[in-house]
Amino acid sequence: MSNRLIPEHSNSVDSSSPILDPSEQDYYKLTPDAVLDAIESVGIELDGSLLTLNSYENRVYRVIDVDGNKLVAKFYRPNRWSDTEIAEEHDFSQQLSDAEIPVVAPLILNNGKSLQRWENYRFSLFECHGGRAPELDDESHLVWLGRYMARIHNIGALTLFEHRPEINFTTFGTEPLEFLCQGSHIPSALRLAYETIATHVLEASEAIFKERSDTQLIRTHCDCHPGNILWTDDGPHIVDLDDSRNGPAIQDLWMLLGGDAETMNDRLEILLEGYQEFRDFDSRELQLIEPLRSLRMINYSAWLSRRWSDPSFQHHFPWFAEHRYWENQILGLKEQLSAINDPPVKIMLSGNC
Repeated sequence: MSNRLIPEHSNSVDSSSPILDPSEQDYYKLTPDAVLDAIESVGIELDGSLLTLNSYENRVYRVIDVDGNKLVAKFYRPNRWSDTEIAEEHDFSQQLSDAEIPVVAPLILNNGKSLQRWENYRFSLFECHGGRAPELDDESHLVWLGRYMARIHNIGALTLFEHRPEINFTTFGTEPLEFLCQGSHIPSALRLAYETIATHVLEASEAIFKERSDTQLIRTHCDCHPGNILWTDDGPHIVDLDDSRNGPAIQDLWMLLGGDAETMNDRLEILLEGYQEFRDFDSRELQLIEPLRSLRMINYSAWLSRRWSDPSFQHHFPWFAEHRYWENQILGLKEQLSAINDPPVKIMLSGNC
């Protein structure tokens, strides 16, 4: 299966591309001088250096103040999250940090705020933490991650987001598919095949979600792939809660499995060994792994389509315009339909562990 099917991070402009409002146009033109001016407007004196970090949804930079402290500045994409939705994410991050969970929370500056404004831009600052991706073949890393995921979920279960959406087959499945079908990015020769298999996958996923309608929803990281975990000799730092949503606990675990069926089962067993030291896990949520993986695939394609008017997307994802991408998506969704009906994760826990 192509490694483009399920991205860890998470074409020429056509008539389906939205008309940009002034704030979006300004965002695409965000310059180094504007970044530095915005940060210095909140009272932080910088040394003038600027490093662009790997991010597509938002613009993220590393800067250094005159005392040598490294900071990460995130400039939020307009018209994605409201101020209220960003505030919910920041509050969640701060709750986790206050509980001594190594989540990198936004800094609260002298004005008492974590979300800053300068001209048409909204941004936040974070401490800069280095690190490498976790070694998922290392049992100690998986146990360690399981413990932290459980602690995150204990905090996440205290209350739900009021304004941020839920991850489910509608928000990550039917709505993205409708968007794709209304646009022109799917090649005409492959449109029927893609729409047909995607619809079958969503129907199968919906049936599982309905069967598991009693699953507890909590505040989740929601995008907890290895790229959002920075590992050092002192352990992990978990970053980028930008996609946080209400969802099932398994959403924060399945992306740490990877590999074939045997590898997934082995990793899951070890991950849950650490997880269950701090929180019970409902084994029935395992049924949601393949539906959630399928939804991520469809939602990812829709995300690329929605962002296609951004020149950086056309530069970084040129293969989105190729037939091969959509051929691989069709093949991948066929495999997912089989996986939903015969899930590769076979581990069964006794009751609600």
